[in-house]
Amino acid sequence: MSSSEDIVKEIIALDRKRFLQDARLRPQSQYKQSKSGLSDTKILADFTEYNPLHKGHLHCLLEAKKMVPTGIFVAVVPGLFERSGRGVPYIMTRQARAEAAIAVGADIVIEGPPMGIMGSGQYSICLAKTFQALDADNIPRGYKRDPEFERLLEKIGKGRGIAPKPYRMVDMESGEVLLKGRLNEDNYVIVSLSKSLTKIGFKFKDKFIFVPRLEGISGTIIREAVLSGVLDSAKQMLPPETITILKREMENGRAPLHQFRDEETILYTANQATVPDLKSLSLLDDRTIENIINKRPFNSVEEIRRCIARGFSRHHTQRVLSSLEARIDRDTMHRYIENYPSTIRILNYKNKEVLREFKKRISHRRLEICQ
Repeated sequence: MSSSEDIVKEIIALDRKRFLQDARLRPQSQYKQSKSGLSDTKILADFTEYNPLHKGHLHCLLEAKKMVPTGIFVAVVPGLFERSGRGVPYIMTRQARAEAAIAVGADIVIEGPPMGIMGSGQYSICLAKTFQALDADNIPRGYKRDPEFERLLEKIGKGRGIAPKPYRMVDMESGEVLLKGRLNEDNYVIVSLSKSLTKIGFKFKDKFIFVPRLEGISGTIIREAVLSGVLDSAKQMLPPETITILKREMENGRAPLHQFRDEETILYTANQATVPDLKSLSLLDDRTIENIINKRPFNSVEEIRRCIARGFSRHHTQRVLSSLEARIDRDTMHRYIENYPSTIRILNYKNKEVLREFKKRISHRRLEICQ
């Protein structure tokens, strides 16, 4: 087992313990608004994976800070289990990604929901609850320009929730079909978030800051550059701060991690779990469970991958592997989401003055610093 595999295995084991603790812990305050707190400093809360942080992310951050120069920019970075919305591992740990965010201008970085082991609707709800817990004044979001999508942005900007349905976008208030077809992933996230914010009752009129996406950034090229160890091929897409942190993590064997899973645990779960145990796991459907039972024992993760039934999402297979890896049952997942965020974990911060102001601004919440 390589040192990178050891790191991944250790992260997942520790994060599983933390997840189970969080599922049992009730929030300190059930989303009381912080207007009665000790500060009126505005909070800009941006949810971004930073995998890794590139110049497109930086552009959105800087444009938002131009609009609210005295606000605290809070970057919400996905946390436990280090799995993306696609269900695949991140290139760097959340601590390294948080460090990059602070290095380019973020004020506070907090741990966001564990995307890769949840359904997309579940982590969208958790994300909405994060903005509610922060009592966010502004929510910067990058989007891909599209004349037809502008109509949706206008409604969302006015506080209207839009529900993404299969191949259509529906106004949650009137039921009107606003747009047919599929959306670009960045644009879909905005629509899904508007639905989740509406469901939890968080008023978001005039809170969004929509920033057109910077063109010329390719995640594929960046990942290939990291994997090859030759970052110069992506030099024009990455801030120098990201390159510095990436190089350090690579030299220390802590990056890239996106090619590694805890294969030992995945194989053990698939080979040894009982039918009730498999049925209890988040994201596993009956067809997949039947395939696993009929075709085990497995000698490789690839064999398991071929047993996973096709899902609605193109990322379903990777998410199921992440579920087998994390071993979180549905009941625990529901308790976790119900209590989310039981604690706001600060991964990094600009300086002590910013930290003090942030604590004053959300004095109604339980905070934990875990750098």
